[in-house]
Amino acid sequence: MERGATFSAGESQLLAFARTLVHSPDLLILDEATANIDTETELLIQDALKKARVNRSTIAIAHRLSTISHADNIIVMRQGKIVESGKEAELLAKNGYFKLLYDLQYNET
Repeated sequence: MERGATFSAGESQLLAFARTLVHSPDLLILDEATANIDTETELLIQDALKKARVNRSTIAIAHRLSTISHADNIIVMRQGKIVESGKEAELLAKNGYFKLLYDLQYNET
């Protein structure tokens, strides 16, 4: 609840995201930034993130791989340990754990 209004989880998340960008921090840390957001809004957020990442460091923690697809470096963790790192295309070419997660997420039936 904020100033008498009740927001959904997605609306609250979107509001927090907008507030963060207004302050223009040098370091942007996003923890599941699109977890409670519908696909259409997620695309808008990803577009805003592309612009927001310019001249700032961004750390994005995500299970939804579309959130990190344009990252300069993706660090893949499994059971608390780093198992791979690189750009999305490099990780897919390695055919390792990231590729497994990618296939599970994008090839769901």
